[in-house]
Amino acid sequence: MTDHSDVVVIGGGQSGLAAAYHLRRLGVDCVVLDEQATPGGAWQHTWDSLRLFSPAAFSSLPGRLMPPQPGETYPDAAHVVSYLADYEKRYAFAVRRGVRVEGVHRDGPHLRVETDSGAWRARAVISATGSWTRPFLPAVPGRPDYAGRQLHTVRYRGPAEFAGQHVVVVGGGNSGAQIAADLAYDTELTWVTQRPPRYLADDIDGRALFDAATARRRALDEGRTDTGGVASLGDIVAVPPVREARDAGLLTARPMFTRLTRRGAEWADGTTAEADAVIWCTGFRPALSHLAPLGLRGPRGHIPTTGTRAVGEPRLHLLGYGDWTGPASATLIGVGRPAREAARAIAADLQAGA
Repeated sequence: MTDHSDVVVIGGGQSGLAAAYHLRRLGVDCVVLDEQATPGGAWQHTWDSLRLFSPAAFSSLPGRLMPPQPGETYPDAAHVVSYLADYEKRYAFAVRRGVRVEGVHRDGPHLRVETDSGAWRARAVISATGSWTRPFLPAVPGRPDYAGRQLHTVRYRGPAEFAGQHVVVVGGGNSGAQIAADLAYDTELTWVTQRPPRYLADDIDGRALFDAATARRRALDEGRTDTGGVASLGDIVAVPPVREARDAGLLTARPMFTRLTRRGAEWADGTTAEADAVIWCTGFRPALSHLAPLGLRGPRGHIPTTGTRAVGEPRLHLLGYGDWTGPASATLIGVGRPAREAARAIAADLQAGA
């Protein structure tokens, strides 16, 4: 059996919901297919102490401000999950849960979306699957031989299970800094980074990051000099737990080790550190395997786009994967604008086709 919708949105996290909101405002019929059993996207799988980089009012999806979290300037992941669930309920989007998309195929004037519970035909598809399901682990020498526990950011939940252990945290971005700060009090922590940690000024948060990313995209689009965007400001937002651990002298980073041994890490100068566990805060790759049948993959696994539209398949839009699909589009505050642009482009295409 095949169902039909003008637009199929793949992914019911923040990007998919932002797309559904703008499509709804334009009167475009759409269905959201989400693999998750409950609302909240990837936020429902993060570690307990994770904090947003911006206050609630500056972390909102289009059409509804995120309410503040009592007692917190920077909301935690559970607050974000509640907000997304409320957002979805408020607008009564057509979300089909527990549906895993297996492939998107060309089907004459339509795109056919094959799932584990049937197929959908659509005149346009928005892929908004993010990257949380594709954690990246670097090919470090000795990693297969290391006898301790290895886990990526996606498997970290909190410091209790590591209390009293030697733990190596790898990564100099926000995840690495937040997890290192989380572990700094109850473990023997070794924090390693590719380059010395670059903290943003304490009064800078996600609002400034969004503005920097937007300014960079505007400069590139207009052929002006690259401003450097977010990277020009630093790598780490000093949210309160990070700031407290840093100011207490508990966040001293070492350079990246050259290899793992059976018992821990070893540096080029021969120094070593024992490790009961290594936590890889080394980022993610876009989750795009469902688009493989379209044959669109380009350099570094990205699909070439103009704005959000795939160059090789104009009926497909990609949303929320990073700056290549819109400035800061992988953030709550940043996804609204490219979602609106994608919805407008799709509505114009549908009207022209009709």
